[in-house]
Amino acid sequence: MTRWIALALWPVALALGATATAAEASRQTHAQATSLSPSCKGKSSKVDDEGFVVIGGIEQWVTAKGDSCALPVLLFISGGPGNPLSGISDSVYGAGQRDFIVVQWDQRGAGMTYGRNPPAPDEKLTIERMAQDGNELAAYLARRYGKRKVILWGSSWGSILAVHMAKAHPELFYAYVGTSQVVNSIEMQSESYKKLLALTTDADDKDSLAVLHQVGAPPWTDPRSFGKVRRIIRKYEAKVTLPPPESWHRAPAYTTAKAEADYEAGEDYSFLNFVGLHGDGMLSKVDLPKLGTDFAIPVYFVEGAHDLLAPPELARRYYDAITAPDKGWVLLDRAGHDPNQDVVDAEYKVLRERVLPLVHDK
Repeated sequence: MTRWIALALWPVALALGATATAAEASRQTHAQATSLSPSCKGKSSKVDDEGFVVIGGIEQWVTAKGDSCALPVLLFISGGPGNPLSGISDSVYGAGQRDFIVVQWDQRGAGMTYGRNPPAPDEKLTIERMAQDGNELAAYLARRYGKRKVILWGSSWGSILAVHMAKAHPELFYAYVGTSQVVNSIEMQSESYKKLLALTTDADDKDSLAVLHQVGAPPWTDPRSFGKVRRIIRKYEAKVTLPPPESWHRAPAYTTAKAEADYEAGEDYSFLNFVGLHGDGMLSKVDLPKLGTDFAIPVYFVEGAHDLLAPPELARRYYDAITAPDKGWVLLDRAGHDPNQDVVDAEYKVLRERVLPLVHDK
């Protein structure tokens, strides 16, 4: 849920036409001919694609970059909702392009996708619709780059969406890697609030305590409460974690006035859908264990020890309950909810050492 201004280029068309439902797309993954990009004329060709793909009946922005078409596809599901990382992917995740075709996606209601398809005033985001979008995209990517499956990677809000995707269509994925894993909204907010009260009391931080007492214990019915508490979370995580590197930056081509305006409008729209005007948004419905704790694919978690938004104890309890062909847990001492270099390095270590051996379509 990190606030990044998404970078945006004007559309360079990817092959359009991935309009099947998630179930249809899943069935067609091996049946349809692969539509490789013009750059993929051979397995050694570099992948550098960006543009709009028809997903769920609307054009959605997708970027895919990797040193070779032979590499496995790594689909990143970003947080927020409304915080796509397509614009800063090269500076944050560029190192992964040596081993993967790294795919970023501006989800429905966010970034470039929002700019292309401004929602109607009464149009609502739902976890189910966005999970269908994600699975349709996963099937499209497998066809496009000639893969049997793709690797699924989600962070924060993206960890909610990714689990829904993996549970609905595990046949699309080699494995799931989750970071800043959100599990249950009620437990998350309650534990987060208790931790913040303890920290601010110990620090005699009267300003923060006043805010916490003003918003009261969750669940909240005022959408502004979540943002007020989030600012305190960042303040206290910053005391014990490493900041992101200064080298993380937006590419110049993505800093147009329209791109930034679309990003900010999409962020506002997505946030309101997430928390709801009366605490009744998508977040209120999050309870991943209800989907079942049995996974048909390997599951790996990379968590910040100082995550005050989605406390790692809750992710650990969920992890311990999971049954999967393989699973792994990494807890990072100098990390919180938002990514830093330690988080990215640990994610890539898991992806290279635990997930790459599972891929058989290089």
